[in-house]
Amino acid sequence: MLSDRSYMRDDYPQRTTSVVVWLICAITAGFIIENVMLHWFHQREMMFDVFALTIPGLQAGHLWTLVTYSLLHAPDNLLHIVSNLLGIYFLGRELLPLLGSRRFLGLYGAATVLGGLVWAATHWMQGGTTLVGASAGVCALLVVFACFYPHQQMTFLLFFIFPVTLKPKYVAIAFALIDLCGFVFYEILGAVSPFGFAHSAHLGGMAAGWLYFRYVHQARWGFLSGQPEIELPRWMQKRAKAVTPVVPPAYGVNVTNRNDLRAEVDRILDKINSQGFGALTPDEKRLLDEAKDSLSRR
Repeated sequence: MLSDRSYMRDDYPQRTTSVVVWLICAITAGFIIENVMLHWFHQREMMFDVFALTIPGLQAGHLWTLVTYSLLHAPDNLLHIVSNLLGIYFLGRELLPLLGSRRFLGLYGAATVLGGLVWAATHWMQGGTTLVGASAGVCALLVVFACFYPHQQMTFLLFFIFPVTLKPKYVAIAFALIDLCGFVFYEILGAVSPFGFAHSAHLGGMAAGWLYFRYVHQARWGFLSGQPEIELPRWMQKRAKAVTPVVPPAYGVNVTNRNDLRAEVDRILDKINSQGFGALTPDEKRLLDEAKDSLSRR
């Protein structure tokens, strides 16, 4: 029965140590260690040389800094880490049930790496700058959230004081335009953004979020669809041979057999637990509903 699964019972305590919590804890720990090394041991340069993303570090082969830079933040700017942690928390708790733990971490990690690569390509000739912060990952989460819920009303505090209600797609577009302007008029020209933002890293994170939603979540690869993007004239098209359509076997489980039904429900619930409810096919969702009704009557 469904109640045999511990996480399907009403009295089952929900897990609180999700990947979002672990990610927030890791970033917080990095910020604490960074400040301890700075204020107690006066070794901030050592922390930044080993874990922050720098052009000399990449040239020396420190490829791990493409990930670890997201664990560090500006020690003299508390708003930097607080805004990133709030973004991860509020966006992560909405996206985690849709993506599942592995895809969520994969998205965040890919956005962090791509944001670092775009930033490094922008500053490769300058060399003297340093990149820290989780903003690239947060930007990716924002774009994916806007793709899932483009018209859902969002209310947030502007400057933590004024409540503002906007749609996610407009928020994502506004951030993209701001970062694009900062990228063109400041970073490319070798100037420092007046707000201290790494606009190139933000754009890389946004690109990772859009690529994930477009080509991973939706899985609509143009070159795998079998349809050319430009339709050829009829006289150039080959006449397709008549092929008897193959009817795929119907997805079904013998619901009258209790053991078979429970085994299939277990498989579907394991899939939900690992990949999220959004990964289920329509047939699996229908079977789960039928199984719930069938088992509840017994």
